[in-house]
Amino acid sequence: MKKLSLKLALLAVCMVLGATSHAGALEGVEAYEKGDYPVALGEFRPLAEEGNEKAQFIVGLMYENGNGVLQDYKEAASWYMKAAEQGLAQAQFNLAMMYRKGKGVTRDYDESLKWLLKAAEQGHARAQFTLGVIYQNGFGVQRDYGEAVAWYLKAAEQEVAQAQFNLGMMYHRGQGVTRDYKEALKWLNRAVRNLSPEKEMF
Repeated sequence: MKKLSLKLALLAVCMVLGATSHAGALEGVEAYEKGDYPVALGEFRPLAEEGNEKAQFIVGLMYENGNGVLQDYKEAASWYMKAAEQGLAQAQFNLAMMYRKGKGVTRDYDESLKWLLKAAEQGHARAQFTLGVIYQNGFGVQRDYGEAVAWYLKAAEQEVAQAQFNLGMMYHRGQGVTRDYKEALKWLNRAVRNLSPEKEMF
């Protein structure tokens, strides 16, 4: 996750907390921005232990990246699970990717797919794109071009450039849809307009 995205997640925590916790969360955000990760973790971990799902996600992220703590994928997965079970889409996505890669948990494609679907159904664009990739290539599932197109379309409508490109190519090849060069060109052009460096997920 990029630093800007994390900052937004941190600020989101502040918006849902009471006055006292709010102050602690703000101190956590400031510490994180300064690179003072032990202080940030000290502010967010109590909130996470109280059950705040956004704080749980942030603590998980800090363990996954080794920010202020020794990198510990098992601990990260544990915190992601707590947040994911409360319905936080970003935690569901991160947990799904840990199951897919076997980081901190036993690799389990079924469990990964379960959490990806939960995140995607909430509109999480990266989860939708990832499901498209999984169904297009048959990664741990039976290959299904129609399902791939459906998920790519959802992510493409949220301006995910790689999803737009993949959708365009599927229209070009007639995979999961009737071949349609005009539709292919539309999505390929949108992909070019939105193109930006995106972290490779596979």
